[in-house]
Amino acid sequence: MHAPLPKFIKIPILVALAGLALSMTAAPGQSARGVEATGGVAGGVAQGELPIRRITLYRSGVGSFERRGLVDGDATIQLRFQTDQINDILKSMVVLDLSGKGQIQGVSYGSKAPLARRLSSFGVDIADSPAAGELLQRLRGTEVSLTTNEGTVSGTILNVEKRPTVFQGSGTAGSTVFDLPWINLLTEKGVKSVNLTTVTGFEILDKALAGELEKALTALAEYRADRTKTVDVQVAGQGARELVVSYVQESPVWKTSYRLILPDAAAEGQKGTDAGAKEGLTLQGWAIVENTTDDDWNNVALALVSGRPVSFQMDLYEPMYVFRPQIPVPTVPGVMPRAYEGGGVATSAEEDGDGDEPSDGMMEGGYARGASKAGGPMAPGSPAPSRMRGNLRATTSESAVGFDPALSGEQMGAYAARVQAAAMEVGEVFQYQLESPVTVARQRSAMLPIIGAGVEGRRVSIFSPADGSKHPMRGVEMVNSTKLQLIPGPISVYDGGAYAGDAQIGQVGAGEKRLLAYAVDLDVSHTRNDSSESTVQKIRVVKGLVEFVSLQRRTQAYTFANKDAKRGRRLIVEHPRDRQWELKAPAKADEQTDVTNRFELSIEPAKSAELQIVEERTDRTAYGITTIDLRTFAQYVTNGKASKAVQEAIQGAAERQNAISAAQRTIESLERERQTITADQDRLRQNMNSIDRQSDLYRRYMQKFGEQETRMEAIVSEVAAGQAARDKAQAAFDSYVAELEVE
Repeated sequence: MHAPLPKFIKIPILVALAGLALSMTAAPGQSARGVEATGGVAGGVAQGELPIRRITLYRSGVGSFERRGLVDGDATIQLRFQTDQINDILKSMVVLDLSGKGQIQGVSYGSKAPLARRLSSFGVDIADSPAAGELLQRLRGTEVSLTTNEGTVSGTILNVEKRPTVFQGSGTAGSTVFDLPWINLLTEKGVKSVNLTTVTGFEILDKALAGELEKALTALAEYRADRTKTVDVQVAGQGARELVVSYVQESPVWKTSYRLILPDAAAEGQKGTDAGAKEGLTLQGWAIVENTTDDDWNNVALALVSGRPVSFQMDLYEPMYVFRPQIPVPTVPGVMPRAYEGGGVATSAEEDGDGDEPSDGMMEGGYARGASKAGGPMAPGSPAPSRMRGNLRATTSESAVGFDPALSGEQMGAYAARVQAAAMEVGEVFQYQLESPVTVARQRSAMLPIIGAGVEGRRVSIFSPADGSKHPMRGVEMVNSTKLQLIPGPISVYDGGAYAGDAQIGQVGAGEKRLLAYAVDLDVSHTRNDSSESTVQKIRVVKGLVEFVSLQRRTQAYTFANKDAKRGRRLIVEHPRDRQWELKAPAKADEQTDVTNRFELSIEPAKSAELQIVEERTDRTAYGITTIDLRTFAQYVTNGKASKAVQEAIQGAAERQNAISAAQRTIESLERERQTITADQDRLRQNMNSIDRQSDLYRRYMQKFGEQETRMEAIVSEVAAGQAARDKAQAAFDSYVAELEVE
């Protein structure tokens, strides 16, 4: 293989393309407005508007927009949208003639041919962004002029190829071979090869083909600059009629933020056991909406929906083309010449064979997607804009400004912005309908008051061991008594007219209760002491297993010290809830959630309070009956943890296990004896091979050898008897423990 081209000899050769791009003229500018409307009357065109009258924003990232206005006679309403919004418009647009006298003729819009298809239609195909060498390869047969380091070379492109080229390294470095692109040109003096890495630019001498390349680059620039599209709604009819155009498009998610105002009196009067008493709190809610469109929302009826309808995107704007296979043209094969015998007749009749024609079957690939069509009435489903209004009337916001004295909580609650929304349930979703029309300029945002009501609550301190803090949090236990749904968002807490901290709230339905923590309660600290113990409660025997029933007890003792000499505390302790443990003390939690038990205690000013949480769990541990030490087990019997019957059952099992062990020991002893005899016989055989068979020693060896053989035969019988005894003892043990259940 050849080495890749080094960086120091890679010379850009797209200068000509860059020059063509710079020479392009910019596409005419589009209107900056996102939506415009013109109405036409019979016999002429009159300028008019179809303004936005109603908007419903959803928390799923879409908004339903309703345009409404009068048209007279035949009319064409032009709506201008961002190009990336066209798919949503085609998916959801609804057009209504409320008079019932007119006719919706259709909706038309400029088609968007796929960029690759448009680029491939030019004489020079740059759809796949070819490199310069590949582009020159596609221009085979075209006359070009190349600018190189040595001058200009002109000719007709024959082809582009790669050639191995040797580069000599400097110093002691050897030579290296690289594959470099070369172009072959047909010139007046023959074929000339040029190293493309030395080419700094080229010119297409065929003016028509150069124009095609320029058109392709212009189309590419127009495609990027095409940011807005016009959708025309054609209607026909007689006289003035009210026309409604509704559609859904992507919109920012509307958000909420809250202000929770604690009464002034509670801050100074929260003493002793009165700490944690219920109070009247004031909740203010603001909706934050953004107008990211290019239209001003002038006197628009605005609804904010908490629901999240399913919404997705689908490419309905760009035309789609179905794959069609290319079938060869059917042909009839020619007739081959045939030789005949002289004076005779051909042995076979002439055969004319028809060509195999392709069957008219189904095309491969099937329908991938259908092309979108303009001109037909559009009737996709979309969330219908709400027409419901509340009974509240808009008022001028009032504010109390003063620097001395500071704002009080009473002033903040009494002189806050009046609520401009009526809350209601529409179907299965909850929405806030703004009572008065809303005006929000294009590319601007607004905060709109939607909640202003008293809620029930009490001041508390909240301690969670999982926080890892020495201090609890200052907080509020709030009940949503507004009969409204509270949307997730931040809450700024004001205590006595002063900012006290921030909290966060999730979705809260009417009547639900939530804890809000907004600051660290530095006046309260805690110490903690943990202990645990395990006690065997009962021992029983079940099918050969000795089961120990143990009671596990754990205690967590908290001591909370209140350093505040003026105000007491109502403390809520969130203790992790483990369903494997049973709460014993306190007897019952004041409140339970899925993951915590909540306990409450009062702490007097400059006093301490204790909370002891005791939990128990029963564990069962099983051991093999033969693994129990009888001497140790006797202590459980003495302490009353196990009955005499359990002890006797374990003793009976131990006796039967001893019988098995005794039989096994006998077998093992016989096996060791047999191994000893076998080793001694090997020794005797070696000695007998080296002495005279007529000697007394040889006869003595023979006599001993015979005695050992007699013993070996006896051992075989004894081992068999021992195995039978062991098996019998094992069967007795298994039968005994299989039916053994004693408590």
